[in-house]
Amino acid sequence: MRVLGIDPGLTRCGVGVVDGSVGRPLTLVDVGVVRTSSSLPIAERLVTIEKGLDAWIEEHRPDAVAVERVFARSDSSTIMGTAQASGIALVVAARRGLPIAMHTPSEVKAAVSGNGRADKAQVGAMVVRILRLAELPKPADAADALALAITHVWRGSASTRLEAAAAQARAQQRAPRRPSPTSTPPSTTHVRTR
Repeated sequence: MRVLGIDPGLTRCGVGVVDGSVGRPLTLVDVGVVRTSSSLPIAERLVTIEKGLDAWIEEHRPDAVAVERVFARSDSSTIMGTAQASGIALVVAARRGLPIAMHTPSEVKAAVSGNGRADKAQVGAMVVRILRLAELPKPADAADALALAITHVWRGSASTRLEAAAAQARAQQRAPRRPSPTSTPPSTTHVRTR
């Protein structure tokens, strides 16, 4: 499974692509950031993020996209920019028909480090270890995107399989019952007329 992790941000939108599956070593494919200038109008910045994320998806062809779920912070301008960038990430992935998962920061911390209250340094150290990197990618937004991708490979792929199995079971329950080919047809009475 190839997952594109996106750590949304208006100035720096972290992106990281990871290959792997549960129980197997994960591999870094690519990591970076989509940057925008604070001197540009918001609409232009969002278009830049859209184009950048679209290019990442086009180049790396992920099987799924994992985006950090926006959570409340004390600075409302930060929340707004993060939410806008998150919305762009969701639209870009949905337009291509890719499965999308949203993970909270505490879910990511717990998945990567085993502790939902881990600090950035602990999560970063585990990203380096899990992906067998020489050093932590910079800026932190890029490393956070990798942590999201790792989380989705480990947690999201299992959830996706469970959801698909549940959907298939529901579809089978709704499907009309057909007699099996080995079943005996219902008996009929024939009346002969002369």
